[in-house]
Amino acid sequence: MTNTRTSRSGAAAHTVGLDIGGTKILGALLDADGGLVAVTRLPTELGPDGVVRSAARAVHDVVGAAGLGIDVVGGVGLGIPGIVDARAGTVKHAVNLGVAEELPLAELLSETLGGIPVVVENDLNVAAVGAAHQLERDKPGAARHEDLAFLALGTGVASGLVMDGRLRRGVSGAAGEIGHVPIDPSGPECSCGQRGCIETFVSGTALATAWPSRHGRPSPVELFEAADAGDDRAVRVRKQFADAVAAAVRLLALTVDVRHVVLGGGVAQLGRPLLDVVRESLREQAQASPFLASLGLAGRVTLAPPDVPVAAVGAAVLGRRDERPEEPEEFGAAPSDPSAKDPAAAGRTEAGAGRNTALAGTKTKGALTWRS
Repeated sequence: MTNTRTSRSGAAAHTVGLDIGGTKILGALLDADGGLVAVTRLPTELGPDGVVRSAARAVHDVVGAAGLGIDVVGGVGLGIPGIVDARAGTVKHAVNLGVAEELPLAELLSETLGGIPVVVENDLNVAAVGAAHQLERDKPGAARHEDLAFLALGTGVASGLVMDGRLRRGVSGAAGEIGHVPIDPSGPECSCGQRGCIETFVSGTALATAWPSRHGRPSPVELFEAADAGDDRAVRVRKQFADAVAAAVRLLALTVDVRHVVLGGGVAQLGRPLLDVVRESLREQAQASPFLASLGLAGRVTLAPPDVPVAAVGAAVLGRRDERPEEPEEFGAAPSDPSAKDPAAAGRTEAGAGRNTALAGTKTKGALTWRS
C-alpha cells in the first residue's frame, strides 16, 4: 500500500492536489519525492459544471506554473466539502459550491484531463494528511509517520486524524467529530440536538456570537485586540474560548494520544496569539493534575504552517495512491449518509461534517496509508 503513481511516460509522476472551497481553489504540485514544486490560487466556479471546469483549469495552471506539461501528472487528488463517497468518486450536499445532487466529480474531472486518475476526499481529511506530510519533511530525524490531529476551528469544529501515518476515518466516517462531544450539559443548544457541545464554545460561529464584530473585521481579530488593550469583557471571552480549545486538545490527546495537535481553519489565522493563549490554558489545567502535567500537552500544540496550503498538499499526497477500493466491512447498521445520524451534517462544510468518506483508488477499511 505504498505505491506511487507513474506518469504516462512511465516515470515516477508528479501529483496535483486541489483544495476546493466555495470562493477559491488552492492547488499544489508535488514532485515524485513529495516536494512542493508550485502552488496556484483561482476562483471557484459554482455549480456542477463550474466546479469541474475550474478544477481542470487549476490543474493546468499549477502544472504550467512549474513550466511543465500535463503529461508529467500521474494523479490528481481533490479535497472538497460536502458528503463524499470516494469509492464512487462522488460528492453531494456541497452547498457552498452549488452542488446539491450527487456529482460524479472524479469521473468527470478525469475525463476532462484526458484520463488522469482522480481521487476525492473530504477537505478536513486532506488537511490532516497535508499537515502530517509537512511535519515529516520539516523535521529531519523525526518519526517517519507522524501521529497528529488536525483541529479545524472554522464555522464548526472537527478534527482529522492521522495515526502512525494512517488516515483514520472510523467505521461510520465520524472519527474526529469532537465538535459534538458535550462538555457542559447546561450549555447552549447545538445544531446536532445536544447541549453544550464543544462546537458551541470553540467554533468561529460561537466566537462571533460571544464577541460580534464592531468594525467590519473578523470577530476573532477584534476580540484579541480588545483583550490585549485591557477590555475586561474581552479578556473574559478570550479566556473562555482558549479554555474550550484547550479542552478539545485535551480530549484528542486523552483519546488517541497523538504526537501533535495542529490548529487550522479560519480562527487559526490569528496565528501566534491564539497558540499562546491555548498553551497557557493547557498549562493552567495541568497544574491541578500531575497526570495531565506528565503528558506535556502544551508542547504538542502547534499551528498549521501559514505559508503552505496543507489541504492542497494533502490532496496531492493522496493523489499518489493507485490501489483499487474495497467495499467497507459492515458493522451493524452504520449509516451510509452522515446526515442520517447528524441532521446538521449536510449543512456544515467548513469543519469536516459529513465525513462518511473513503478514497477512490485506495483500499479503505477505516484507514489508509501513503508514501511521502
